[in-house]
Amino acid sequence: MEVLLEVKDLKKTFKLTKRQQKLNCSKEKYKVAVNGLSFNAYKGEIYGLLGPNGAGKTTTLRIISTLIKSDEGDAYINGISVKNNPGEVRKMIGFLTSELKLEDFFTPNYLFDYFATLHKMTKEEIEKRKTELFERFGIEKFKEVKICDLSTGMKQKVSIVISIIHNPDIIIFDEPTNGLDVITAKTVTDFLFELKKEGKTVILSTHIFSLVEKLCDRVGIIIEGRMIKDDLLSNLTKDKSLEDVFFEIYKQEVGE
Repeated sequence: MEVLLEVKDLKKTFKLTKRQQKLNCSKEKYKVAVNGLSFNAYKGEIYGLLGPNGAGKTTTLRIISTLIKSDEGDAYINGISVKNNPGEVRKMIGFLTSELKLEDFFTPNYLFDYFATLHKMTKEEIEKRKTELFERFGIEKFKEVKICDLSTGMKQKVSIVISIIHNPDIIIFDEPTNGLDVITAKTVTDFLFELKKEGKTVILSTHIFSLVEKLCDRVGIIIEGRMIKDDLLSNLTKDKSLEDVFFEIYKQEVGE
């Protein structure tokens, strides 16, 4: 199998504010968000990062997506270092986070053209890709509606479209179905399957067991910044549910 993403010994530490110390009920001034984390993702598979809130999933994805730098370790997209060549990496990945905020004043049509231009696409390429994606996600009739007037589901669809304008080889989604109604969530999961069929590699983080069981080929279980298990979903679960397996591991690691 062809490795498209190789993550090696990532470590990331953040300095905590006094407010954060209070929220964490801790006097520690620093928090290790990711601690020596490694895994591989292969061409044409969906890889799920599974863990509780605060486990380090989002930090890991932000490092892979070049949004923040690791303190130690590195990640490689098609052999290219995220740390040393972030510009080249950005050409090959699409990144969608639930924290992505689209400017309310603009329309999907304007935003598509703007981001496509940033990717140095030609006018012909922009129009072809726009037609394809707007029709696929039902955005066409809303393309001149301001973002502030769109539903939550439609905003998410526009965000997805913008993140994959340049048809990247690796698509990274952080909690892709959070806050979505069942219809929009189904649209998103169906699209992830389509990406897999096209030979794309999809990395997603979530804490939703059913989503992982439905979508993922391989799973990494992260607890307190460390990769505890990394295997094929079928090897992890066998005759148990993923939820049961996760909580068995969690109790062993955390002692609860």
